[in-house]
Amino acid sequence: MWESLLGVLLEPGNRGKILGVTLGLFFGILAAIFGIWKTLFIAICIFIGYIIGKRIDEQGDFRNLLDKMINRD
Repeated sequence: MWESLLGVLLEPGNRGKILGVTLGLFFGILAAIFGIWKTLFIAICIFIGYIIGKRIDEQGDFRNLLDKMINRD
C-alpha cells in the first residue's frame, strides 16, 4: 500500500504538487507558531537568500558579486 502511494507521489508529473503541498504545510505551521507577519518576514529572508545564492552560483565568486552590488557604477 505505502509503496504504491510513494510510487505515485514520486512520478515526474507530481513533483511540483508535492513541493507545493510541502511548502504550504511548512508555512502554515510557521504562521500558526509565530504569526503571519513573522512568517512573511521569514519567507522574504528565504527568498532573498535564494536570489543571492543563485547569483553566486551564476557568477562563481562571492567577492565579485559583492563588489558589483556595492559599486554600482
